[in-house]
Amino acid sequence: MTLSTDLISPKSEGTTPTLHTTSLAPWHPFNHVSSCRRHGFFPWYHYKAAAMTPSSEQLWRESLLTAKNASRYGTDPLVSFAQDDEEAEERRRLVEGVVFSHRFILTYQAALCSIVLLFTIWHWHWKFSRRRRVRRCMKDDERQDCESTAATDPSHTASKNHHLPVQVAKADESSPLLSSPPPSTKPNRLRTIFRKTHAIATYQPRNLPLINKLQPSIQTTLLVLLLLTLNLFYATYHIPLPLRANAFIWSDRAALLFVANLPWLYLLGAKNQPLKSLTGYSYEQLNLLHRRLGEWLCGLAVVHTVGMLLVWYRFFMPAGTSLGRYLAHPVVWPGVVAFACYELLYFTSLAGFRRRAYEVFLASHVGLQAAGLGFVYLHFWSSRPYVLVSLGVFLVDRTVFRLLVKSRSVRAELKVMEDGQTLLVSADWSLVPGLGSWWSSLLGGDTGKGWRPMEHVFITVPALAPRHVVQAHPFTIASAAPERGQEHAWFNLIIRAYDGFTRDLLEYARYHSSTTLRLDGPYGSSHALEMLRDSDVAVLVIGGSGIAVAHPLLWTLLHAPHSTAKGSKRRQLGLIWIVHEASHLAWIGHERLDELKAMGVNICVPAPTSKAGRPDVGSLTRSMIRDMEGKIPINDPNVGVVVSGPDGMNRVVRNTCANLAWEGKNIDVAVEKYGW
Repeated sequence: MTLSTDLISPKSEGTTPTLHTTSLAPWHPFNHVSSCRRHGFFPWYHYKAAAMTPSSEQLWRESLLTAKNASRYGTDPLVSFAQDDEEAEERRRLVEGVVFSHRFILTYQAALCSIVLLFTIWHWHWKFSRRRRVRRCMKDDERQDCESTAATDPSHTASKNHHLPVQVAKADESSPLLSSPPPSTKPNRLRTIFRKTHAIATYQPRNLPLINKLQPSIQTTLLVLLLLTLNLFYATYHIPLPLRANAFIWSDRAALLFVANLPWLYLLGAKNQPLKSLTGYSYEQLNLLHRRLGEWLCGLAVVHTVGMLLVWYRFFMPAGTSLGRYLAHPVVWPGVVAFACYELLYFTSLAGFRRRAYEVFLASHVGLQAAGLGFVYLHFWSSRPYVLVSLGVFLVDRTVFRLLVKSRSVRAELKVMEDGQTLLVSADWSLVPGLGSWWSSLLGGDTGKGWRPMEHVFITVPALAPRHVVQAHPFTIASAAPERGQEHAWFNLIIRAYDGFTRDLLEYARYHSSTTLRLDGPYGSSHALEMLRDSDVAVLVIGGSGIAVAHPLLWTLLHAPHSTAKGSKRRQLGLIWIVHEASHLAWIGHERLDELKAMGVNICVPAPTSKAGRPDVGSLTRSMIRDMEGKIPINDPNVGVVVSGPDGMNRVVRNTCANLAWEGKNIDVAVEKYGW
């Protein structure tokens, strides 16, 4: 909240200024100060202004105009102070502090863009390196196949066991009876350091005590700390001390940093964004940064508000300005409303509130974001470029993409599953050519062009109730992704009923066999799929309806023409599926599980947790990895693990992989989290 100096006006030379007791007049007595307001610079009289003379008033006007021009046009803040006293020094410090803040904050965007550039270089370097490995190893596989075929005795059928080393077929009388020992798998020092560092980054600490708040992995925590450290630097650098005597300067800095972060806040929260293509991170992964940045902005708003209240308490209240009149000022009240919008937005975004009132969260999130932007625009002129950019991101994401580019209506069949608490939503349609094109990869498309494994859609069911017309809920697509050249798509969703929308949809399905869905999507990242394609041992650990993540992944890996960097023929696939009831196996069917097993997938389905309790998922994961490593003729194989289930299970599997990495295994893990 920032004010102009027109709340106080001097009576005459040599007397103290008097407080306006009538209604607030529009920006008098100083027209130049009014100009400063229009240009986004809202300086204050220091408390020493109580004894200002007309000459000192002129000095203040010159100081304010110079500071305004310096912050807006880049001129030098050179102010000639006729009085060489303490008051002039305080005015100079105020002007220099505010001018420095307005210039310094411009470098914040360059700093953030540099960080994004580094992540972009790292991501594309990894992507191109993987492609080179795949091409090189495909050539090696072809050469080995030719050698193996030529060395096989024509009177015998070719062996179908691709896990045997090709050298076995070449053995003759001249070969030693005892094969030579395998190459040493002891990693070098640099590799050991890298894998132990990777293990530490993968580890996920326990939940915070008392509040039981879920903690992210060390890697994610470090990324959040990097963003927070950068913001702390920009919030505190070159702030004059003591803070209490320079309340306006540090409060103004907090406001500038708040608006400088607004475009990034809305960009990280958008579902259609360039950061996904640049860095490889999906909306779900960037959404965590969106939430942490939003919390930081709420803190900056509190700092700015406290600073402005301190200015009122020390400088305006002694002059007789009441708090109500202060807050009702035309510049201040929009800031008060914007502050209320963003703080309310924070509290309605807490995980507990989202779980209990998800529909309220959805509605309030959109409305409060729009209202907050509008009142920030009215409150602070210098914020308007940032507000307009943020509004552009918001409108393009919500209107252009979600309502036009990625929106599609389909007629879907509804079927209540055997357990009575799960709903199967099915639809099919003819595919529109364009999946896989550069235009589709850049901007995305609706589900009419298909989707990729692990992607999700937001669904709206207008037939449920009027309030559901404006609600969209995310669900992972459980059916296999259409292959290139396929002309028809079969679309399935597995929806577990809880409260709110899912419960209403389940009850609706008991009396209606079909309905019209509006689909918004698909959204998601191919990071987990690419990781598994690059792995010699690929394990999927799934809990409950997380099978919607596993089945499309397995189907794609089994039908891909090429995959792993060390040879698709030697890759081992494993599935661990934890279910609460035996009836949950019907979500994809026993026939589908048998089909996957016949195609070479190692499947482990422990006894239902309702009867046998929770299994030791960590031991199951470690055991399956060890067994599958013994089936491939590769030293130091790449191991990829994807886990999708409740938070507790995700943490156990993640930390099991971290322990294996600490022991020296070449292992990566990707977590697909439930919820939103």
